[in-house]
Amino acid sequence: MPPLLELRGVTKTFPGVLANDNIDLTLNKGEIHALLGENGAGKTTLVNILYGLYTPDEGEIYFRGSKIEIQDPEDAIQQGIGMVHQHFMLVPVFTVTENVMLGVESMKAGIFLDRETAAERIREISSRFGLQVDPDSMVEDLPVGIQQRVEIIKVLYREADILILDEPTAVLTPQEVVELFKVIRSLVDQGKSVIFITHKLKEVLSIADRITVLRDGRVVGNTTPDEATEASLAKMMVGREVILKVDKEPARLGDVVLEVENLHVLDDRHLLAVKGVSLEVREGEVLGVAGVQGNGQTELVEALTGLRSIESGKVTILGQDTSHASPRTIREVGSAHVPEDRQQDGLVLSFPVSENLVLNTYYEPPFAKGLNLQHDMIDKVAQDRVELFDVRTPSIFIPVSSLSGGNQQKVIVAREFSRPIRLLIASQPTRGLDVGSIEYIHGRIMQKRDEGCGILLISPELDEIMSLSDRIAVMFEGQIVAVLPAEEATREQLGLLMAGVRDEELIRAEA
Repeated sequence: MPPLLELRGVTKTFPGVLANDNIDLTLNKGEIHALLGENGAGKTTLVNILYGLYTPDEGEIYFRGSKIEIQDPEDAIQQGIGMVHQHFMLVPVFTVTENVMLGVESMKAGIFLDRETAAERIREISSRFGLQVDPDSMVEDLPVGIQQRVEIIKVLYREADILILDEPTAVLTPQEVVELFKVIRSLVDQGKSVIFITHKLKEVLSIADRITVLRDGRVVGNTTPDEATEASLAKMMVGREVILKVDKEPARLGDVVLEVENLHVLDDRHLLAVKGVSLEVREGEVLGVAGVQGNGQTELVEALTGLRSIESGKVTILGQDTSHASPRTIREVGSAHVPEDRQQDGLVLSFPVSENLVLNTYYEPPFAKGLNLQHDMIDKVAQDRVELFDVRTPSIFIPVSSLSGGNQQKVIVAREFSRPIRLLIASQPTRGLDVGSIEYIHGRIMQKRDEGCGILLISPELDEIMSLSDRIAVMFEGQIVAVLPAEEATREQLGLLMAGVRDEELIRAEA
């Protein structure tokens, strides 16, 4: 019996890049097939070909043993292939039913939307696959975990037999991940097949039936969870041994370097995003802030680093009131910032690597003499930092936009860590990075901590928070709802707190 889906010799090139190189892949009926690989390994290109967003330069696709052509997403949907994108494709002000119907509207009397029939079908799909979604709910009122269910229902509504899930757990709490995995298992138990893309090794080992690893656009290995470990998968992805566990000495605490008192901050819609947050960070410790993305963490960091004005409250960095200070003043006090969005807030993409490596000190000696930049010194220091921080670039003179995401992040780390600092504010420092780059960034952060720097680490990744932190604060709906010693915190406790459960008895019962 042939596979449900087969890709043979799929090759795709972009200018100067061989994204997919003669890739073979099969998917069986009722199977969860995980795709692993570093950034730039070719995973997204491959599934975009399968979903009709790209056309391969070479290769063939077979469905149920017959060769097919997929020119666009409509072709893919007609073949029974659906895709749930990492960034949800939902209209917030529409109901669940209206979002699911969008593009495949059914009509009454030829002029009215038949919402009732669509809603009834959504209820049937929800019940059959354990998705539990109210068709009449407004999408903007739903938690992200339920919004993801809506995306899955959209695919099933279009009668897909194959579901492509791209980084489906990126914005979920641990409890929501457990629920999602139950849904995925329900799907395959009823004959659906799933291609599961993620960078989280634990998840692959817990959910996949088979695993294919890509590196540099090629298939470098096929395995199963029974045959693999996190270490073996990481080695296949990167091509070398990777240290996955962060070894850290007990924290040696010093003075308070950051004190936040009753902070209130508005978001871009002028709504309160940070609601009375108080916290402190001491020298030689990592305070991790856990929480699902969108609970005020972005606004908190922007307020602490001078990128967003403060409505009320006080921020003190190294004894100086910085509540209304500029980013430059905050930096000059002795702090560093690794921003959440490296391309928007951390780099000038059109500038060369060399200039990005001195963006925060270009106006000071030895990089400037009066109003004149000392380019020879900038280039010398930039070359030294590229070598010291292992930035993979053919030249310091090329635009930083041409580097991979991991190497762009290394440019920021090299710049921020290459001067005396006593406070580091790191927001999602490994966002979107592969396992090798994550290993490197984690090592550099712990080195700063051991040198006596105080670190505020904000991340939605629980593994990262639990691995690096000495204390863990959980943020929900703009508030710090708990602060726990890292050695006492459990994933279950943190997950419940991230979901807004504050009942201590319930948290203890779940732990």
